Amino acid sequence: MTQDASQPVDDWPVIRTVGFDGFLVSFSDHLSEGANRAALAFRNALEGESWSGVEETSTSLVSTYLRFDPLSQSHAQMRARLMSLLETQDWFEAPLHSGRKLWHVPTVYGTDMAPQLEEAALLAGMTAEEAIASVSQTRVRVLTIGFAPGQPYLGELANAWDIPRQTELTKAVPEGALTIAIRQLVLFSVSAPTGWRHIGQTALRLFHPEAEDPFVLRPGDEVLFEPTSPDALSAMRKEDRNGGATYEVLT
Repeated sequence: MTQDASQPVDDWPVIRTVGFDGFLVSFSDHLSEGANRAALAFRNALEGESWSGVEETSTSLVSTYLRFDPLSQSHAQMRARLMSLLETQDWFEAPLHSGRKLWHVPTVYGTDMAPQLEEAALLAGMTAEEAIASVSQTRVRVLTIGFAPGQPYLGELANAWDIPRQTELTKAVPEGALTIAIRQLVLFSVSAPTGWRHIGQTALRLFHPEAEDPFVLRPGDEVLFEPTSPDALSAMRKEDRNGGATYEVLT
């Protein structure tokens, strides 16, 4: 059953009005694999409908956003369409769209390039070697893009990685930094301050403002952060603008 957000939420999804020209369809109030899957699948279905008056769709961790032209479709008409589409299937079990990519990203774990690996491992109750194995062998999904252009939040990791953010900010991590907290990874598209712990370093350039399609990763893509050495990463950085990262298309 679809509920209006003005009432107490007992069931999901929920449709919220956003400003005068938008709706937000939320599938949970916290991150889970199913809620993220639902948001991604519902957005893909919206794109496939090609409704007149729809100007933009996007996703967050657990929600799908739709912006429309209220001169083309009334709020009542658009809400009715959303509710009708929501009732067509169980979105928490919906298949993810085809054409997504599985990326293999060379990553230096620890060393002075990623100095907080051991600290994060200790919080997760692991040795550094166990932490590298845990993260590098987990195929993570791009849950959403945010904070900076093209910057992905990825997950979810094992329960042991439900570690907090830092209480103080790191002044800056470099572009390509792999950071960790709350069972998620963030791969930085620009150098920026952060409260997430810096455990790995890649040479993947995520944002190409000069390109027609400037973002490398898309919500729903999957990533394996595969261990490499500092020397190998340095060589890949010089030879390839993707820093040695490769991908295959998922069907």
